[in-house]
Amino acid sequence: MSIFDWSKEAEKQWDDQSSSWNSKSREMWESGSRKEIVPFFSKYVDSGARICDLGCGDGFGSFQLERAGYKVTGLDVSEEMLQKAQEINKGNNTEFVKGDISVLPFPDRAFDAVLAINSLEWTEHPFMVLREAQRVVKPGGFACVGILGPTAAPRNNSFRRLYGEKVICNTMMPWEFEKLAADNNWEKIGDLGVYKRSADQLPKGTLSTELKQSLSFMWVFMLQNKIEVLEKLNQ
Repeated sequence: MSIFDWSKEAEKQWDDQSSSWNSKSREMWESGSRKEIVPFFSKYVDSGARICDLGCGDGFGSFQLERAGYKVTGLDVSEEMLQKAQEINKGNNTEFVKGDISVLPFPDRAFDAVLAINSLEWTEHPFMVLREAQRVVKPGGFACVGILGPTAAPRNNSFRRLYGEKVICNTMMPWEFEKLAADNNWEKIGDLGVYKRSADQLPKGTLSTELKQSLSFMWVFMLQNKIEVLEKLNQ
Protein backbone atom coordinates (compact mmCIF):
# COMPACT_ATOMS: atom_id res chain seq x y z
CA MET A 1 0.00 0.00 0.00
CA SER A 2 1.49 3.33 -1.05
CA ILE A 3 1.91 6.12 1.50
CA PHE A 4 0.18 9.40 0.69
CA ASP A 5 2.81 12.16 0.53
CA TRP A 6 0.99 15.49 0.82
CA SER A 7 3.99 17.58 -0.25
CA LYS A 8 4.67 15.48 -3.35
CA GLU A 9 1.01 15.47 -4.32
CA ALA A 10 0.83 19.24 -3.87
CA GLU A 11 3.94 19.66 -6.01
CA LYS A 12 2.39 17.56 -8.79
CA GLN A 13 -0.92 19.42 -8.62
CA TRP A 14 0.66 22.87 -8.84
CA ASP A 15 3.07 21.77 -11.57
CA ASP A 16 0.01 20.70 -13.57
CA GLN A 17 -1.84 23.95 -12.86
CA SER A 18 1.09 26.32 -13.34
CA SER A 19 0.10 27.50 -16.83
CA SER A 20 -3.57 28.09 -16.02
CA TRP A 21 -2.65 29.88 -12.78
CA ASN A 22 -0.07 32.03 -14.52
CA SER A 23 -2.65 33.13 -17.10
CA LYS A 24 -4.77 34.82 -14.43
CA SER A 25 -2.40 35.79 -11.61
CA ARG A 26 -1.47 39.21 -12.98
CA GLU A 27 -5.12 40.23 -13.11
CA MET A 28 -5.70 38.98 -9.55
CA TRP A 29 -2.82 41.07 -8.17
CA GLU A 30 -3.42 44.20 -10.25
CA SER A 31 -7.21 44.53 -10.34
CA GLY A 32 -8.80 41.41 -8.85
CA SER A 33 -9.08 39.72 -5.46
CA ARG A 34 -5.46 40.42 -4.45
CA LYS A 35 -5.16 44.06 -5.52
CA GLU A 36 -5.40 45.45 -1.96
CA ILE A 37 -2.92 43.05 -0.35
CA VAL A 38 0.36 44.87 -0.97
CA PRO A 39 -1.10 48.30 0.03
CA PHE A 40 -2.49 46.62 3.17
CA PHE A 41 0.88 44.96 3.84
CA SER A 42 2.69 48.29 3.42
CA LYS A 43 0.69 49.86 6.25
CA TYR A 44 2.48 47.61 8.74
CA VAL A 45 5.84 46.64 7.21
CA ASP A 46 8.40 49.30 6.31
CA SER A 47 9.84 49.50 2.82
CA GLY A 48 13.27 47.86 2.62
CA ALA A 49 12.32 45.01 4.94
CA ARG A 50 13.30 41.43 4.14
CA ILE A 51 10.21 39.42 3.16
CA CYS A 52 9.63 35.73 2.48
CA ASP A 53 6.73 35.00 0.13
CA LEU A 54 5.52 31.58 1.30
CA GLY A 55 3.86 29.65 -1.51
CA CYS A 56 4.84 32.33 -4.01
CA GLY A 57 3.42 30.46 -7.01
CA ASP A 58 4.35 32.15 -10.28
CA GLY A 59 5.94 35.03 -8.38
CA PHE A 60 3.65 37.89 -9.36
CA GLY A 61 2.98 38.71 -5.71
CA SER A 62 6.73 38.70 -5.12
CA PHE A 63 7.07 41.05 -8.09
CA GLN A 64 4.55 43.45 -6.53
CA LEU A 65 6.39 43.35 -3.20
CA GLU A 66 9.71 44.08 -4.91
CA ARG A 67 8.14 47.03 -6.72
CA ALA A 68 6.96 48.33 -3.34
CA GLY A 69 10.57 48.41 -2.13
CA TYR A 70 10.93 45.11 -0.26
CA LYS A 71 13.79 42.60 -0.41
CA VAL A 72 11.99 39.40 -1.35
CA THR A 73 12.66 35.69 -1.23
CA GLY A 74 9.95 33.51 -2.76
CA LEU A 75 9.45 29.87 -1.85
CA ASP A 76 7.22 27.30 -3.53
CA VAL A 77 6.91 23.52 -3.77
CA SER A 78 6.35 23.57 -7.55
CA GLU A 79 9.32 23.67 -9.92
CA GLU A 80 7.04 24.73 -12.78
CA MET A 81 5.71 27.67 -10.76
CA LEU A 82 9.23 28.72 -9.81
CA GLN A 83 10.33 28.74 -13.44
CA LYS A 84 7.52 31.14 -14.23
CA ALA A 85 8.43 33.21 -11.16
CA GLN A 86 11.99 33.57 -12.44
CA GLU A 87 10.67 34.78 -15.80
CA ILE A 88 8.27 37.31 -14.27
CA ASN A 89 10.95 38.65 -11.93
CA LYS A 90 13.78 38.67 -14.44
CA GLY A 91 15.96 41.72 -13.88
CA ASN A 92 15.10 42.34 -10.24
CA ASN A 93 16.82 41.06 -7.10
CA THR A 94 14.13 38.63 -5.93
CA GLU A 95 15.45 35.18 -5.01
CA PHE A 96 13.41 31.99 -5.45
CA VAL A 97 13.83 28.74 -3.55
CA LYS A 98 12.10 25.40 -3.93
CA GLY A 99 10.73 23.98 -0.68
CA ASP A 100 7.84 23.05 1.58
CA ILE A 101 6.43 26.01 3.52
CA SER A 102 6.01 23.80 6.59
CA VAL A 103 9.77 23.02 6.67
CA LEU A 104 11.52 26.26 5.74
CA PRO A 105 15.15 26.08 4.56
CA PHE A 106 16.12 29.34 6.25
CA PRO A 107 17.95 30.23 9.47
CA ASP A 108 16.20 31.63 12.54
CA ARG A 109 15.14 35.30 12.39
CA ALA A 110 16.13 35.66 8.75
CA PHE A 111 13.16 37.86 7.77
CA ASP A 112 11.25 40.89 8.97
CA ALA A 113 7.96 39.45 7.70
CA VAL A 114 6.37 36.68 5.67
CA LEU A 115 3.52 36.79 3.18
CA ALA A 116 1.33 33.69 2.70
CA ILE A 117 -1.67 34.24 0.44
CA ASN A 118 -3.96 31.21 0.01
CA SER A 119 -1.06 28.85 0.66
CA LEU A 120 -1.72 27.48 4.16
CA GLU A 121 -4.87 25.76 2.89
CA TRP A 122 -2.69 23.61 0.64
CA THR A 123 -0.53 22.22 3.46
CA GLU A 124 -1.22 19.15 5.56
CA HIS A 125 -0.47 20.86 8.89
CA PRO A 126 -1.05 24.65 8.77
CA PHE A 127 0.05 25.06 12.38
CA MET A 128 3.54 23.85 11.38
CA VAL A 129 3.70 26.66 8.82
CA LEU A 130 2.87 29.16 11.56
CA ARG A 131 5.55 27.66 13.81
CA GLU A 132 8.14 27.79 11.04
CA ALA A 133 7.14 31.34 10.12
CA GLN A 134 7.62 32.32 13.74
CA ARG A 135 11.08 30.77 13.70
CA VAL A 136 12.28 32.64 10.61
CA VAL A 137 10.61 35.97 11.44
CA LYS A 138 12.30 38.27 13.92
CA PRO A 139 10.58 38.82 17.29
CA GLY A 140 8.06 41.58 16.74
CA GLY A 141 8.03 40.84 13.01
CA PHE A 142 4.96 40.18 10.90
CA ALA A 143 3.01 37.55 9.02
CA CYS A 144 0.43 38.56 6.43
CA VAL A 145 -1.79 35.55 5.77
CA GLY A 146 -4.70 35.26 3.35
CA ILE A 147 -7.23 32.50 4.05
CA LEU A 148 -9.94 31.53 1.56
CA GLY A 149 -13.39 32.47 2.82
CA PRO A 150 -16.51 30.27 2.74
CA THR A 151 -17.63 31.68 -0.64
CA ALA A 152 -14.37 30.84 -2.45
CA ALA A 153 -14.79 28.28 -5.24
CA PRO A 154 -11.50 26.43 -4.49
CA ARG A 155 -13.18 24.93 -1.44
CA ASN A 156 -14.84 22.54 -3.88
CA ASN A 157 -11.44 20.88 -4.17
CA SER A 158 -11.81 19.41 -0.68
CA PHE A 159 -15.24 17.82 -1.21
CA ARG A 160 -13.90 14.33 -1.95
CA ARG A 161 -12.56 14.07 1.61
CA LEU A 162 -16.15 13.26 2.61
CA TYR A 163 -15.70 9.97 0.75
CA GLY A 164 -12.51 9.24 2.67
CA GLU A 165 -10.25 10.29 -0.19
CA LYS A 166 -6.99 12.14 0.35
CA VAL A 167 -7.19 15.68 -1.01
CA ILE A 168 -4.65 18.49 -1.25
CA CYS A 169 -6.83 21.17 0.30
CA ASN A 170 -7.62 22.13 3.90
CA THR A 171 -11.05 23.69 4.34
CA MET A 172 -9.87 25.89 7.18
CA MET A 173 -12.19 28.79 7.90
CA PRO A 174 -10.91 32.32 8.64
CA TRP A 175 -12.13 32.20 12.25
CA GLU A 176 -10.40 28.83 12.74
CA PHE A 177 -7.14 30.25 11.44
CA GLU A 178 -7.50 33.28 13.71
CA LYS A 179 -7.71 31.01 16.77
CA LEU A 180 -4.84 28.87 15.49
CA ALA A 181 -2.67 31.97 15.17
CA ALA A 182 -3.61 33.25 18.63
CA ASP A 183 -2.87 29.85 20.17
CA ASN A 184 0.62 29.99 18.66
CA ASN A 185 1.65 33.44 19.92
CA TRP A 186 0.70 35.53 16.91
CA GLU A 187 -1.31 38.67 17.67
CA LYS A 188 -3.77 39.96 15.07
CA ILE A 189 -3.09 43.67 14.54
CA GLY A 190 -5.13 44.18 11.38
CA ASP A 191 -7.33 42.46 8.83
CA LEU A 192 -8.83 42.93 5.40
CA GLY A 193 -11.99 41.37 3.97
CA VAL A 194 -12.21 40.51 0.27
CA TYR A 195 -15.65 39.81 -1.18
CA LYS A 196 -17.25 38.67 -4.40
CA ARG A 197 -19.01 41.46 -6.27
CA SER A 198 -22.45 40.25 -5.17
CA ALA A 199 -21.50 40.23 -1.47
CA ASP A 200 -19.51 43.45 -1.77
CA GLN A 201 -22.77 45.34 -2.31
CA LEU A 202 -24.28 44.18 0.99
CA PRO A 203 -24.21 46.55 3.99
CA LYS A 204 -21.76 44.96 6.44
CA GLY A 205 -21.08 47.79 8.87
CA THR A 206 -23.23 46.38 11.67
CA LEU A 207 -22.13 42.75 11.24
CA SER A 208 -19.74 41.01 13.62
CA THR A 209 -16.32 40.04 12.31
CA GLU A 210 -17.34 36.38 12.18
CA LEU A 211 -20.38 37.18 10.03
CA LYS A 212 -18.26 39.34 7.73
CA GLN A 213 -15.80 36.47 7.42
CA SER A 214 -18.71 34.15 6.60
CA LEU A 215 -19.49 36.28 3.53
CA SER A 216 -15.88 36.63 2.42
CA PHE A 217 -14.07 35.26 -0.60
CA MET A 218 -10.81 35.75 1.32
CA TRP A 219 -9.80 37.14 4.68
CA VAL A 220 -6.35 38.68 5.03
CA PHE A 221 -4.75 38.82 8.48
CA MET A 222 -1.80 40.91 9.63
CA LEU A 223 -0.19 39.14 12.56
CA GLN A 224 2.67 40.18 14.81
CA ASN A 225 5.16 37.72 16.26
CA LYS A 226 4.81 37.93 20.06
CA ILE A 227 7.45 35.33 20.88
CA GLU A 228 9.75 38.09 22.17
CA VAL A 229 7.35 38.71 25.05
CA LEU A 230 7.54 35.07 26.08
CA GLU A 231 11.34 35.08 25.80
CA LYS A 232 11.57 38.06 28.17
CA LEU A 233 9.22 36.38 30.65
CA ASN A 234 11.39 33.28 30.63
CA GLN A 235 14.67 35.15 31.21
